[in-house]
Amino acid sequence: MKVEKGKELPLMQLISFNKLLRNYEVMAKSDDEFLAQKARRILAAQAPYPELREGFTDVSLLDKHKEVIQIILQDVFPEVLTDNEIKAASLPYNDVIFNSSRRFRKILEEAGGKGFVPEMRSMPHDQMYVMACAVILNFYYGFSLDFKRPIFYDIPDANGVIRHYRILYNADFIELEPTDKAKDLTPEDFDELLANFDNIDLWKEKIPPNSFISKGFVISNMFDVSAEHSISEIKSSLIASAKRTDEGFMEGLQETFRSFFNKANLRAGFMTYNAKNDSFEPVYGDGMESFVLKNNETVNCKDILCGYSYGKLLNENTYFAISDIDRYTKNSKAVLYKRLGEQGIKSAIFAPIAHNDELLGVLELVSTEKNVLNSVNAHKLEDIMPYIVSAVLRSKTEEENLIDAIIQNECTSVHEAVYWRFQEEAKRFIKDELEGVQPTFREIVFKEVNPLYGQIDIKNSSDARNRAIQRDLMIQLSAVNKVLESAWQKSRLPIYEELMFRVNDHMEDIKEVLHTNSEQAIFNFIADEIHPVFAHLKKTDRDLRNLIMEYESSIDKGTDSYYDHRRNYDESVMLINKRLAALIDRRQRDAQAMFPHYFERYKTDGVEHNMYIGDSIAGDLEFDPIYLSNLRLWQLQVMCEMENTHYKLRPELPVPLDVASLILVYNTSLSIRFRMDEKRFDVDGTYNARYEVIKKRIDKSFIKGTNERLTQPGKMAIVYSQKKDELEYLRYIKFLKSKGYFTGKVEIVELEGLQGVSGLKAIRADILYSKADRAEEKTFTYDDLMEELRA
Repeated sequence: MKVEKGKELPLMQLISFNKLLRNYEVMAKSDDEFLAQKARRILAAQAPYPELREGFTDVSLLDKHKEVIQIILQDVFPEVLTDNEIKAASLPYNDVIFNSSRRFRKILEEAGGKGFVPEMRSMPHDQMYVMACAVILNFYYGFSLDFKRPIFYDIPDANGVIRHYRILYNADFIELEPTDKAKDLTPEDFDELLANFDNIDLWKEKIPPNSFISKGFVISNMFDVSAEHSISEIKSSLIASAKRTDEGFMEGLQETFRSFFNKANLRAGFMTYNAKNDSFEPVYGDGMESFVLKNNETVNCKDILCGYSYGKLLNENTYFAISDIDRYTKNSKAVLYKRLGEQGIKSAIFAPIAHNDELLGVLELVSTEKNVLNSVNAHKLEDIMPYIVSAVLRSKTEEENLIDAIIQNECTSVHEAVYWRFQEEAKRFIKDELEGVQPTFREIVFKEVNPLYGQIDIKNSSDARNRAIQRDLMIQLSAVNKVLESAWQKSRLPIYEELMFRVNDHMEDIKEVLHTNSEQAIFNFIADEIHPVFAHLKKTDRDLRNLIMEYESSIDKGTDSYYDHRRNYDESVMLINKRLAALIDRRQRDAQAMFPHYFERYKTDGVEHNMYIGDSIAGDLEFDPIYLSNLRLWQLQVMCEMENTHYKLRPELPVPLDVASLILVYNTSLSIRFRMDEKRFDVDGTYNARYEVIKKRIDKSFIKGTNERLTQPGKMAIVYSQKKDELEYLRYIKFLKSKGYFTGKVEIVELEGLQGVSGLKAIRADILYSKADRAEEKTFTYDDLMEELRA
């Protein structure tokens, strides 16, 4: 089998490793003996097979020399990455693939077995021929021609779902040589090619088949872009549903196309189409202009277009390119060419904007340089035209809906205080779509923000949970023993006595302390050894069956175990979390009205919350440190209210659990980043990570020189490291004492050093509890806060 596989290309493709081996020849002379030895070993492995340097077209030699080729390519395809990288050696514009990574081989096997050959998406052979010619024009003839398009493989996975892989070629190991068929090309030949992308016979005349030799191989690096592709498809569907007229459309479009074609002198215009009168009409709005209409006049399409351009735009709804306006003006009397020439335009592309086969208008791209716009690079529009059509169709209202859709799709729920920043990023996302760039939602970062952290933790929750588990297990084991005792009394089988011994052993094991593995060990023992025995006894003895059914009626179906004390514990935790979370959520609405800030809270064994406030989050508002002080005071008040809420709830709980409150005062600003993979904000950077370390460890800290835990029921613990923070919070406590939140008893303690954290101190203030519903009492207002802070 030959490389070409019947495909006609301007290149004769030889598989060769000559250029790579030349690198190893240089490496063999290296002062680094390790590298030199490896290079000599590779060269020695290839030496008996000169065809690997000279090049070959017989692909069967790839299998014949498979082991040697793997040795030659060992640095290009490292073994340690073969299960991760989607990578292969291949020939450009050809389906010959060899030396694939294991991951790529697995993808192909799942797609259809070893015989499956992937094909490049939307790459007709004539286009492939022109692309190969473009490479030759650039690298051999020295003409500058841009025809770069992303290349994709669409490959089904094991479930038949199509996955999309973008291909990036590394052509470092390709050598290009002319044959005797190669022709000398003049600038006039090049101009003619630019104006005739679709004339494949002309391309074959100027650059004949097999007129060059491509010797070597390329490295195909593939990346799974299925998710991005799917998002693009969804967005395109949303975008194409309605119409819009956007005043800023043309201004943004100008920059988009300049960037896309990399030409500063490119300009874009637009005209609408009136099907009733078969005429072009201007678009009225800021920045809108038409180079065809010139003076905002309405013209009949047949009066201004020639027959060919009329057919392309109105009948076929395909683009029409003019690479040399002056040449067209000489050969045609159509008004279009003369009017463009009068404006100094030398090349142009006209692209129909159509929806459901209905022409809505025409996009005009013009340049003052000849050949800048042509029938070749006009094909680049195929990759972005759907987005351009969508931009014309969208209304302002639908654009806002689209922004919401992108944010919700990429980031799930976003807090209102930072929503504006996500809107900005969503707009950039849309702009990338319009420019033909694969859109990605970048991470959102807020710099120099001040953190606030607080938690109301259920005190000794682990002990309470363990006690509940211990009691349930003791009850269940006692019930099991009762059944086994009855079975033993009836039949005197030793196995029942042995099982009773093991049950008693388990009961003795957890009587005082519940060990880490005790619960699972008892669960496995009952499931694997007790329940099968009970199933047998139910079939053989009526009295025992009734006893066993009584036991089974006490077993919870969800947990398959006795679940009474644990249910009470879980319900108590749920009630505490629900009531405390509802209060802080309700109070947050007032805090946001004072000054916007980021807020998140989550439930564990208690309720924790994070807040971040700063200039970068404030948007257009002016941030002042007084707002940070205000939020700190608000936090202290609300946590006292949460404590009181729990105080009133405690008598209603199935298990009377206590809580303890903690506030962390961190006096250094930091940066937070929205983690796209986790859909949440987190501190950014190694230095800022110290804040997270303190948060996770501080509630386990002890008073220095004692065995007393910092957090205690009835006390608000405020952890800090700076003297000025101590003075600030003592002032707040004094103020809140006057409002009935604290008793006035305050102590200042030093904390034992934690791993990686030292030098922390804490204020502990006794909380004043009230049986009255504090929500009905008059709490201090924003004005009260500001007055106190200014005092």
